[in-house]
Amino acid sequence: MKMKPEKQAAEQERLHKLWKWERNLWAAGYSRIAGVDEAGRGPLAGPVVAASVILPLEVDIPGLNDSKQLSPKKRADLAETIKQQALAWGVGVVDHSEIDRINILQASKKAMVEAVRQMGMQPDFLLIDALTVALDIPQAGVVHGDALSASIAAASIIAKTYRDALMEMMDKLYPEYGFKDHKGYGTPRHIEALKRCGPCPVHRVTFVSKIIKKAVD
Repeated sequence: MKMKPEKQAAEQERLHKLWKWERNLWAAGYSRIAGVDEAGRGPLAGPVVAASVILPLEVDIPGLNDSKQLSPKKRADLAETIKQQALAWGVGVVDHSEIDRINILQASKKAMVEAVRQMGMQPDFLLIDALTVALDIPQAGVVHGDALSASIAAASIIAKTYRDALMEMMDKLYPEYGFKDHKGYGTPRHIEALKRCGPCPVHRVTFVSKIIKKAVD
């Protein structure tokens, strides 16, 4: 269905604003600007996944947005477009056991660093959703960056679709938890399964221990 003119104008304006950070950095002399974001900080199971994406300046990717604002099908379609259009992209994964060992914040940062290193292209500036990381590259932490930066939005889509695919694979191994539906988040169905079955090998022990203890008590 064709978009109404007023909605099309509003969407074009939104996309124009989405490139503000990148335009300013290009004007300052940076040309390989990587957006970095993660998916999976909150779930009770599975890894945290980060992605890093370098886009050509103001490349046309209709519908580009924060991954949380998109349907699964739209995310999947955009992920393929982003991979085709990007100058470089990479993914970093930190599993549940490492999350338990070093905590979710440090695991998220570690995944982000790995994502940048996996790109195969050295960025000259990093735009990171709300964080900074231990890399000797100029960077800015942008609060709500996945809604304010085209590069971070692209990274959020790659990270989310990659992690969702991993959780769907885990669902085949541990179907009683319903990972394919909630992707490891603490939904009522998931919590009920934890109380009934206990944790499986991909649960984050530090996240579910209180739930299990409460069920036992």
